[in-house]
This record gives sequence, structure tokens and C-alpha cells, in this order.
Amino acid sequence: MNEKTYRLMIVIIATLLVPIVPFVIIGELPGEQWLSGTDDNALLFGLTGSGLLAADIALPVPSSIVATLLAARLGFWPGLVATWCGLITGNMLGFLLARFATTRLRSRLPELPESTSLALVFLSRPVPVVAEAMALTAGATGMPALRFFMACSAGNLVYAIVLAGNGAALVPNALAGPGLVVPMLLPVAAWLVWRQWAKRQETVGERK
Repeated sequence: MNEKTYRLMIVIIATLLVPIVPFVIIGELPGEQWLSGTDDNALLFGLTGSGLLAADIALPVPSSIVATLLAARLGFWPGLVATWCGLITGNMLGFLLARFATTRLRSRLPELPESTSLALVFLSRPVPVVAEAMALTAGATGMPALRFFMACSAGNLVYAIVLAGNGAALVPNALAGPGLVVPMLLPVAAWLVWRQWAKRQETVGERK
């Protein structure tokens, strides 16, 4: 293993630990309870929800449940905007902080294959831990900020649309059970899609 690969492995492990360690120490934060405390004020409810989603970059916030409840309380479009703004804010903060923290190391790190990295950024949005780790890794390894923003924005938009539609359609109609099952299944679906894409990429690489 050469030095650059070793350093990259250290970065990946470190970025994975950022969301994992707080979860191990304090467990999942009671995002639903904090939201319910602002239920009588729609603006405050939306801001609280967006803030929780932004904090998910470093803290164990149940983001899919929070996003579902935002749309259930605010409606589809306000819930979608609040969810997308919170997610993209957290991802960009993680990206920029990682870039700033690894400025001196970046020249020693190998560049990740761009197509693979952008695809993983896009598909990882619904996957806990992986989404946060990808934002940090992208910043640490020098992915262009605009390309990260575009891939991250698109992935978060798809994720937010699904959650907002689910929350606005099911939870207000007393279908809270099914409404909260959908967000739990999204990470699994995204992971399966990624695995299929990765296998195809490996097959293409072997044929070349």
C-alpha cells in the first residue's frame, strides 16, 4: 500500500467516525420531540426542522423522520423547501469544513475517480452515515465545490421530494404507520441501487 492510498484510507475512516461517534455516545437525538415543541408556529417549526437536518452532518438526527414530519405539518411545497435547505446546508458545511481542515494534506491524497465520486454523492443522500461521510470525503479529497453542490443538490432534491410527498400524503390522513415506514426503506433502496451501479462499473472496467 503506497502512502497516498494509506492517507486516503485514514480520511475515509475519519469521515465515517464523524457521524458514528456522536451516535455511539449520545444515541439518536429526539428530533420529533423538538419539532413538536414548535408545532403551533409554522415558521418556527420549519426553521427548527431545517436546523435539525443541517446538524445531521455531525449529530445523530433522524433526518428521514424529521423531513417526513415537516411535510406533514407544513404541506408538500413548504416541507420540500425546508427539507432541501436543511440537507444541502449541512452537506455544504461538512464539505467546506473538511476542505479547510485538510488543506495541507490535499496535495498528498490521490484523486477519486470523478464519475464514481459524483454518482456516490448523488445516490448516498438517503443513506445514514454514508451521506455525511461522502460530503466530508469529497471536501477532504478536493472534489470541485460546484460539482459537489450540483450532485448533492440533485440527490437531496430527489430525497426531499419523496419524503415530502410521503409526509404530506400519508401522515395527515392518519396513516402515520405507513408514512414512517417509507423513510426507513429509502436508505435500503438507495444502497441496492448503488450496489447494482457499482457492479456494472466493475464489469465495464474488467472488459476494457
